[in-house]
Amino acid sequence: MDGDLAPLPGLLALAERFDAWLVIDDAHGFGVLGPQGRGSLAHFHLPHSRRLVYMGTLGKAAGAAGAFVAGDETVIEWLAQRARTYLFTTGRQPADRLRAAASLDLITHGDARRQHLMQLIAQLRDGLAGTRWRLLPSPTAIQPVIIGDNHEALRVANALFQRGLWVPAIRPPTVPKGSARLRVSLTAAHSEAQLARLVDALPGTGMSRARQRLSSP
Repeated sequence: MDGDLAPLPGLLALAERFDAWLVIDDAHGFGVLGPQGRGSLAHFHLPHSRRLVYMGTLGKAAGAAGAFVAGDETVIEWLAQRARTYLFTTGRQPADRLRAAASLDLITHGDARRQHLMQLIAQLRDGLAGTRWRLLPSPTAIQPVIIGDNHEALRVANALFQRGLWVPAIRPPTVPKGSARLRVSLTAAHSEAQLARLVDALPGTGMSRARQRLSSP
């Protein structure tokens, strides 16, 4: 929800030191971060380690369905024999596998898409710089706009929706109390013009008068 990156180099060093597994859920990193979209591990240039258990989804950047786990042979065998969610899941259809394979090919050769996404991230952050809208320090496609108050977050989200912009309001318990936010999820399918609409619309959805009175000194 913060769009931030876990300190994977330090975590891996701890896993190596204490003979532990490091489980990485790279749902938003796979397909977006690192060379050829290979994810957070490639982004940090981490070496191969048997301590790593890497989970990625095919339902986000890949635009397909399903997920995968990669790791040491011992871990994969244990999951195959003991993981109830694997044992009692119906096998994927051949069409699903073909979609996933096609998506992986697009990801591998998708440098132009990833560059466009990075440009959109920079456009959003530059466009909101110096405004009352506080963005968390995120280098990823998830760009949270912190509002704080639950009702205010809903009001702003609804105001944007009325302007044709779907930016969900995320509230506790999904995020900590007092950190309700708008969750901007950028993709390579968005255009610079679409993002400019969001940047232009946000100032017009400023705090309600009641909220302003509560916030005034």
